[in-house]
Amino acid sequence: MKTALLAALLAALPLAAFGAECAPDRVTVAGDWGQAGFAVELADDAAERALGLMHREEMPRMAGMLFVYDEPGPVSFWMRNTLIPLDIIFARADGTIGRVHSRARPLDETPIPGGDDIQYVLEINGGMAARLGISEGDTLRHPAIGSDEVPAADPCD
Repeated sequence: MKTALLAALLAALPLAAFGAECAPDRVTVAGDWGQAGFAVELADDAAERALGLMHREEMPRMAGMLFVYDEPGPVSFWMRNTLIPLDIIFARADGTIGRVHSRARPLDETPIPGGDDIQYVLEINGGMAARLGISEGDTLRHPAIGSDEVPAADPCD
């Protein structure tokens, strides 16, 4: 029990405490509850987005995949060939979270709509969003988020 509590507290500490920085293989999620960093794989082209996290039997606790689209639009996911439960976090062009779908069921082909103006999707282990307190209005920080037209809500320095 103490180990689980310590792990949860460490996950919510500011990334600076671990010497982490804004990098292509890291996403920071921040909100009123604090912030947490995830080691991520990037899916930023059609082939990578189509494959996603399919066929994986496990994923490290604070890991995930960040899907990056060229521009905001309607986004819907499903769990075809996905073997682990996932939380699917949908974010707008500025990185603000618009929707959190908790514990998507493995192998379920039911569409999971994210919204009409989504540009980024973060998939993490199922239940992690609730454990950390991640919710709508929180922000994602990653070098791919934001542009001259739409600056990031939580920009990389």
